[in-house]
Amino acid sequence: MWDADRNAARGAARRPGARDDAPSTAAGEHPAPARPDAASGDVASAGEVAYTTPEGGMPAVPPANAPGADGSAALRDRSGDRLRFVGAATRRIARGIDLDEIVLGLCRATVPTFADAILVYLRDPLPVGDERPVGPVVLRLRRTDRIPLDPDTESGRLPLMSSQPDLAPAVGGGPAAELCEVVAGGPLAEVLRGVRPVFGDSQAARAALPELLGDGPSVATGQRTVLAPLRGRRRVIGAAVFVRRPDRPPFEPDDLLVAAQLATHTALGVDKAVLYGREVYIADELQRTMLPDSLPQPTGVRLASRYLPAAETARVGGDWYDAIPLPGNRVALVVGDVMGHSMTSAAIMGQLRTTAQTLAGLDLPPQEVLHHLDEQAQRLGTDRMATCLYAVYDPVAHRIVVANAGHPPPLLLHRGGRAEVLRVPPGAPIGVGGVDFEAVELDAPAGATLMLYTDGLVESRMRDVWTGIEQLRERLTATARLTGPNPPPLEPLCDEVLDMLGPGDRDDDVALLAARFEGIAPSDVAYWFLDPKAQTAGQARRLARRALARWDLEDLTDAVELLVSEVVTNAVRYAERPITLRLLRTDVLRCEVGDDVPQLPRLRQARPSDEGGRGLYLVNRMARRWGATRLSTGKVVWFELAMPS
Repeated sequence: MWDADRNAARGAARRPGARDDAPSTAAGEHPAPARPDAASGDVASAGEVAYTTPEGGMPAVPPANAPGADGSAALRDRSGDRLRFVGAATRRIARGIDLDEIVLGLCRATVPTFADAILVYLRDPLPVGDERPVGPVVLRLRRTDRIPLDPDTESGRLPLMSSQPDLAPAVGGGPAAELCEVVAGGPLAEVLRGVRPVFGDSQAARAALPELLGDGPSVATGQRTVLAPLRGRRRVIGAAVFVRRPDRPPFEPDDLLVAAQLATHTALGVDKAVLYGREVYIADELQRTMLPDSLPQPTGVRLASRYLPAAETARVGGDWYDAIPLPGNRVALVVGDVMGHSMTSAAIMGQLRTTAQTLAGLDLPPQEVLHHLDEQAQRLGTDRMATCLYAVYDPVAHRIVVANAGHPPPLLLHRGGRAEVLRVPPGAPIGVGGVDFEAVELDAPAGATLMLYTDGLVESRMRDVWTGIEQLRERLTATARLTGPNPPPLEPLCDEVLDMLGPGDRDDDVALLAARFEGIAPSDVAYWFLDPKAQTAGQARRLARRALARWDLEDLTDAVELLVSEVVTNAVRYAERPITLRLLRTDVLRCEVGDDVPQLPRLRQARPSDEGGRGLYLVNRMARRWGATRLSTGKVVWFELAMPS
């Protein structure tokens, strides 16, 4: 057996072009020096078996009549060397997680220890799992590795046999075919179907290699090339070509077994990498679709958000945030956290988020929304636990109503730079069942910023939740001081908040929702209660005309009077209690008419003989936008008109 001293001696006697620290290059790249780590277990390290002799081949078997020579012992040594090489090489290949690492592991493990050059082809695209590929089989050159060029040879190129021009790219570093379409029933297809590696001078390889490497003279005689199919769990996914220089001993029959082992481990590793990549893609898509693509920007409030997964290996989680526009320019702000950060947590989070959106559309009070979320969580399972904070901001009243279900309390950053933790009832987590939730109404002054977050931002192994909340409050205060009397910009503020996370603080995923309150000035709001009488439509037109005159918006008078008359007339026809009329002047003119009838109007095409049914048609034609929202006490029909230029 070879020991480390003999390895070192033989390594010192090797040619410069055959040293163990051969660089690795991708297709079309120049080689860069690479030095394997001897402590890492790589096949070319000092502690591993050197697979080549000073001449570049396997140890020669000494003559049987040589003094002290034992031919069978030499054969056993060579077999042991192969086994140790295969073990070290497969360990290096198995260390890779993604596709590039696995292919790189194969190249670094075999060049120059087993071969002087290698070409690795993989199917494009790679099949995933049980997918049945459609279309022709195409192989793409994924990576090439070779030993460094010998500066002592002419033109700095390695010596090549003149009858082997097709393999010159592999050994000499020239361009190789990037794509190869495998002809059905052709020589290359037959070799790949056979699965077993073959020598380059075999009849099958002579016909297959030109198809893979390009047209040219047939490969030279001699076993200096090995073509090894890469077969995964279900199908062939590529091929590897191992090449030795003419000045090195050719491959031996036992080397086909070595190539087969390397190809098998590489193909299985590629299969795992493809499946892992698909899982990561699914996880990313799941998380992306569960969270809002973009936040709405309702009048009177600015919004910003952030989401960070717990780690690269746990890219999905149960944290979510949402902003839901409500009637009257109000907006519901939601942040929640389902226990765990897995696919199951993300799926439950998606169901709870959808339920919260539906409940918000009914304009239920925050405590009622949490109550129904609790019931939904219990229907999903007894162990479905989550925390949630639900708040409704009214920019007209400059007030916010907050209900909490076991979630960390929100922080409010005032315009002057003072940050405070809002006192809201803690509540029990969603999923406990049988618990009443409370709501509290607080001031929401213009210029203040509400910060909603999940516990991953403030709690970790390094600190408890209340310590983290205090650190967050201090970070908000320090950031506000930098901008003086003006509130800090919202997007940079979110980044500053996330910067408080240290290297050891990422134990859980983080969801962050920031809301900058701007409000709507009382002078931009006109609000009336009207009795449901026949004369109400005319009264509504007069009130709207006066409000538009006060706002210098006489250009909109005709359109507003017509649309208000149509909507109010429809409300008066069915309402039993006083109706409401509200005009809001922001970047658009918005009109809202509320009544106590829950049925929503729908747009329909009136027949020529019909006396009515054209009111919503006029609204749809003349308004910039319009809609109807069902409330717990009835409904609101609204429309918007663009401001005159």
